[in-house]
Amino acid sequence: MSMDTSERDNRVLFITGASRGIGRAIALAAAQRGMRIVIAAKSVDPHPKLPGTIFSVAREIEALGGEALALQLDVRDDVMVADVMQQAAGHFGGIDILINNAGAIKLQGVEKLPVKRYDLMQSVNARAVFVCAQAALPWLKQSANAQILSLAPPINLNPKWLGPYAPYTLSKYGMSLLSLGMAEEFRRYGVAVNTLWPQTLIATAAVEFEAGGPNLLPRSRKPEVMADAAVALISRPRMQTTGQCLIDEQVLREEGLQDLSHYRYEPGDTPLMNDLFLDE
Repeated sequence: MSMDTSERDNRVLFITGASRGIGRAIALAAAQRGMRIVIAAKSVDPHPKLPGTIFSVAREIEALGGEALALQLDVRDDVMVADVMQQAAGHFGGIDILINNAGAIKLQGVEKLPVKRYDLMQSVNARAVFVCAQAALPWLKQSANAQILSLAPPINLNPKWLGPYAPYTLSKYGMSLLSLGMAEEFRRYGVAVNTLWPQTLIATAAVEFEAGGPNLLPRSRKPEVMADAAVALISRPRMQTTGQCLIDEQVLREEGLQDLSHYRYEPGDTPLMNDLFLDE
C-alpha cells in the first residue's frame, strides 16, 4: 500500500499511546493522508503479549512513504510531556493536531480497586488530556486548522455505567467534560476540540485482556473503523465541528459510508456488541 497523495494534508499530528491498537491504526491512516506523525508512547521495547513499539509504528509509516517521529512519553509526567511536545514542534516546525489516545482501564468498583490503579486511570485518562492539551496549545494556536481529539465517550448517567466500575467511568467522562470545556475555552483561538468513541467493541488488547476476553473479538470491529472516523473528523474544514462527543459510525455515515461490514473483526453475521457507555 502506498500513500494517497491526491489530497495531501501535511499537518503535524501528535498522538499518544500509538504503539498498537487504535492509536497505531489512526497514525497509519493519517500518514496515508500525508500527515506527519509524532508517535508518543511508553513502549520502546516489545511486550511479550503485546507486539508493537513507537519505533515499529514509525517504520510502518515510513514504509508508506510518510514521515514519523518516535518519542518515548509517559503522559503522567507533565514535565516530560512539555519537553516531548517541544521536541516534536522543533522537529516538524509546529503541531496542528493532538490526539489523546493513551488509556488505562480496570473494570472494578470502588470496594476492591487498589488506590494505585485508581490513580493510574485518572492520570493516564483525564489528567493527560489536560496536560497534553495545555502543552500543545501554543502551537495549536498558530495552526490554520487545529484539532484536539480525545478517545472518550458521550457522558451517559445511566446507573449501569456507574455502579460496576465508577473509577474507570469517572476517568473517561473526565476526558469528555474537559473536552467540552476546552472546546468553549479554545474557540477564540480557532482550535476545534471533540471526542470520539466506538459504537461497537474494538478488537484490541484492552478487550482481549481486560474487558471481556478473546471470546468477544468476533463481536468486535477492527481498529481501522476508529482510524477512518478519526481521520475524517480531523480532516474537516477549520472549526466545522467542535464541542461534540461523537461516535465512529455517526462520523463515517456523515462522510457517506453506509456499509461498515468490512470493519468486522471476523466476517459473518455474529451480532456486534456495543461498547461501554452506549445503551442498547
